[in-house]
Amino acid sequence: MKEIKANLIDIHQRDIYPAAIQIEAGKIKSVTRIKESQVNYICPGLIDAHIHIESSMVVPYEFARVALCHGTVGTISDPHEIANVLGAEGVHYMIDNTKDALLKFHFGAPSCVPATSFETAGAVIDSDQIRELLALDDIYYLSEMMNYPGVLQGDPEVLAKIAAAQRFGKPVDGHAPGLMGADAAAYIQAGISTDHECYTLEEAQGKLAHGMKILIREGSAAKNYDALHPLILDHADRLMFCSDDKHPDDLLVSHIDALIRRSLALGYDLFDLLRMASLHPVEHYDMNVGLLRVGDPADFIMIDHPESFRVTATYIDGEQVADADSSILQPQTHSVINQFNIAAIPSDVLVVRGDEYDTPIIEAIDGALITEKYTDARPIIEEGIIGSNLSEDILKVAVVNRYQQAPPAIGFIKHFGLKAGAIASTVAHDSHNIICVGVDDESMARAINLLVQSQGGLSAVRGDEERHIALPIAGLMSDLSCQEIGKAYADLSRFVREMGCSLHSPYMTLSFMALLVIPKIKISDRGMFNAESFSFY
Repeated sequence: MKEIKANLIDIHQRDIYPAAIQIEAGKIKSVTRIKESQVNYICPGLIDAHIHIESSMVVPYEFARVALCHGTVGTISDPHEIANVLGAEGVHYMIDNTKDALLKFHFGAPSCVPATSFETAGAVIDSDQIRELLALDDIYYLSEMMNYPGVLQGDPEVLAKIAAAQRFGKPVDGHAPGLMGADAAAYIQAGISTDHECYTLEEAQGKLAHGMKILIREGSAAKNYDALHPLILDHADRLMFCSDDKHPDDLLVSHIDALIRRSLALGYDLFDLLRMASLHPVEHYDMNVGLLRVGDPADFIMIDHPESFRVTATYIDGEQVADADSSILQPQTHSVINQFNIAAIPSDVLVVRGDEYDTPIIEAIDGALITEKYTDARPIIEEGIIGSNLSEDILKVAVVNRYQQAPPAIGFIKHFGLKAGAIASTVAHDSHNIICVGVDDESMARAINLLVQSQGGLSAVRGDEERHIALPIAGLMSDLSCQEIGKAYADLSRFVREMGCSLHSPYMTLSFMALLVIPKIKISDRGMFNAESFSFY
């Protein structure tokens, strides 16, 4: 038996007092008030209530090595990204990779693989496979049901997946950006319990009124905290925090702990914030994570002070697993799985011919998943060739099917700002084909072919210069440490900004340009897509 003395931040009693906490066999045996004030403070560990680990570009084990230092003891992890590449095999890969990770990952069954019928993914997970996944003890929920049109229209396959989750008593996560009014009410009534995609206060308030729980998201590219934090004042009992997508360089700096500090600085109540970051996700998803109650697993963190909220130590099952600088997890070798079935492309397949161009242009928005339709300027047309218009910052965008040889889909996009060269990525939500933005066809083909050669990753070319990060695991994750991939990613992003891009997170924003389930205009490997009418242009 061990005993820890600290000032307990008791989120259940909403009180702070000196306590002696006895731990036996990894569980809390007793919590006793004592008289002497202590130097450190102890509180429940933090939970990311919705994250795609794949977007950190490292495997779960490597994610844990860093996240534990920020006080993260558990995650609600949607393996949707790797599932779109490898199906159920990818889900099992993620689960297996967590076995020695200490951090308590809680995976969902990906509900939308492929996300839509308007793109080519590497796999299909139907309702029969969903039932098989939900039957596993390692699967805690049905992950984001982004096919909200299917829910509203009563699609039998969609409803079968929701019914399977309900049969197993596991919650269903939502994903319905901009859905409001009667449609939002119908979506929620179908059994959808949460949404992390609200980007206006009005939308979130409407969904709360219909009984949904709202996740305030602040990720590497999608940032909704500024819009949604006023909800904390009156609706903290129905809120959680999440990052959704956390790039490796950002993860090295902070995680959910940063949202606590940011909210404290705005004057929000500490107990409300800690309940959002621990109690609410633990209860909603029936997580195997302790909350500093007698009989709970001894999962908790030590902080310097409630006002500054700097994590000094993280404990899992009663053992200290990390301090602020490092975790006890040692480097491991990680197996590689992938699916990549195409050869290099010639630059002439990217040529667009015609005497006019009437398709709307994608207007990317920094820090957002949504896009706008841009019509104020057009690509340049010279001698029947339609190309980039650098003076108006209108560049060519292409998506190349990575699963089978096929002609690329090509359109135009604004706000990437490149003055020369091209950037490309196989992190392209949701099907993870190759997406590329560039000034000229030759540069684009070179950037794409770097990824064909490595079978996945991120690339940038400018003149004779080439930069490249290989992501050999499903074209989404590296087998390196977060520190190594984080530095490489920061260096690559810096290079892209030198090419003229002013976006905060160029590659994450690029990845969202293929995300068809988010309004208003996107591009898949099959063509330019109207994400409002769910049809091709």
